[in-house]
Amino acid sequence: MALTIVVSVLTCVGLITSVLLYPKIKIRKYNINTYWIVGLVGAIAILITGCISLEEVAKGLTATDSINPIKILVLFISMTFLSVFLDEEGFFGYLAEYVSRKAKSSQLKLFLCFYAVVSVLTVFTSNDIVILTFTPFICYFAKHVRINPVPYLVAEFAAANTWSMLLIIGNPTNVYIATASGIDFIAYLKVMALPTLFAGAIEVLIIYLLFRRQLKAPLVCDDEHVTLKDLPCLIIGLVHLVACLVLLVVSSYAQIEMWLICLVTAVSLIVFVVGRLLFGHKPLSPLVRTTKRLPWDLIPFVLSMFVIVLALKEQGVTSLIVKALSKGDSVYAYGISSFLVCNLINNIPMSVLFSTFASSGGLSAVYATVIGSNVGAFLTPVGALAGIMFTDLIRKQGVKYGFKEFVKYGAIISFPTLLAALSGLAIIL
Repeated sequence: MALTIVVSVLTCVGLITSVLLYPKIKIRKYNINTYWIVGLVGAIAILITGCISLEEVAKGLTATDSINPIKILVLFISMTFLSVFLDEEGFFGYLAEYVSRKAKSSQLKLFLCFYAVVSVLTVFTSNDIVILTFTPFICYFAKHVRINPVPYLVAEFAAANTWSMLLIIGNPTNVYIATASGIDFIAYLKVMALPTLFAGAIEVLIIYLLFRRQLKAPLVCDDEHVTLKDLPCLIIGLVHLVACLVLLVVSSYAQIEMWLICLVTAVSLIVFVVGRLLFGHKPLSPLVRTTKRLPWDLIPFVLSMFVIVLALKEQGVTSLIVKALSKGDSVYAYGISSFLVCNLINNIPMSVLFSTFASSGGLSAVYATVIGSNVGAFLTPVGALAGIMFTDLIRKQGVKYGFKEFVKYGAIISFPTLLAALSGLAIIL
C-alpha cells in the first residue's frame, strides 16, 4: 500500500508542477501538453513496481459496466466532435457577434448577454468547447472596443464550469461519476437542476458586484460582422446535435447506452458532411480541422489515471478515504473534499478516484462529488483541464491574468457557489 501511495502522490506533485511551470514542451514545431505525460509515467511506474498487474488493468478496461473509461472517452470525444464541428462552421462566433450587436453601447447588458450565451451553450455542448471558443473571441473583442476583458473572462470561465453541471454530458467528470453509479440522463437532470440554478444565481451576482464599476464604462461596437461558412453543413451539424440530445434524454427508457448514442451520432455527422462536401465539390477540410482540434491528450491521461486509481483501490486505500468521509454529512463531506482534491490532482483524476467509492455514501455523495468536480475547476488553474487551456489561451492573447489573479477571483466566487450548489442538493434530496 505504501508504495502505491508514494507513486500516486509523486504523480500528483508532478502533475501540479507541470501545469504551473511546464504546461507545454516544444519538440521541433510541435507543442506538446505535459500533463498527460506525467500521468502516463505514473501509470507505468505503478505497473513496473507491481502495485497492480496487467491482468487487473485489462479486466478494468474491458469491464461491461458503466465505469469503463473507454466508453466514457468515446462519449466525450464524440460529443466534442459535434461541438467543434459547429465551431468550425462559424456558429459560436456568429452567435457571439450577434449578442454583442444586440447589447449596443451597454457593457452591463453585454456582460449579462455573454453570461447567458455561455451558460446555455455549455449546457448543450461542453464547458471545454465553450472555453476554447469564447476565450479568444472575448480577448479580441475587448481589444477592439478598448474595454477590460477580465470581467468577461471571469464570467465566461465561471459560467462554463457551473452550468456544465446541469446535464450529464456537460463535463466528462459528470459522465464518469454519474454513470459509475448507474445514474441515467433524466434522473441526473431531475436532481441537478436546482443546485445548478442556485449556483448560477449566486455566481453571477458575485461577479457583477466584483466588476460593477468597470461595467459602467461605455461600449463602442464596430460594424464588423461574422459570417457563417457553409449553411447546409451547419444545419447538418445542428440537427445531429439536437438529435443526440433527444436520444440521450430517452436513452434510459430505450435502454441504449449513452456512449453508443454519441458515437453513432458523430459517425452519422461525418457521413452526411462528407456527402454534402463531395456533392458540392468541396474539400473535406472542415472535418480535418475538427479532428485535429479534438482533445486527444485526454485519452492517455484518463487511462493512466484509471490505472493509478485501480491500484489504489486494489491496495485498500480508497476504503480508508470512505471511512474518513463517512464521519460527516455526505453532501458537504463529499462536495467539499472533491472540490479541494480537484485542485490537488485535477478534476478528472479526482473523478476517477471518487467514482470508485462515492456510491457507498449514497446518491447524495455521488451528486455532491459531481458538484465539486465542476465548481472546483475555477479555484485554481490546476483544478481542471479547462483551467489549463484557459490560462494558455489568455497568455497567448497578451492579457494580464496570471495565477494570482485566477486564484483571487476563483476563491471569491467558487466557495459561495459551491455552498449554494450543495445547499440546493441538500434541499432536493
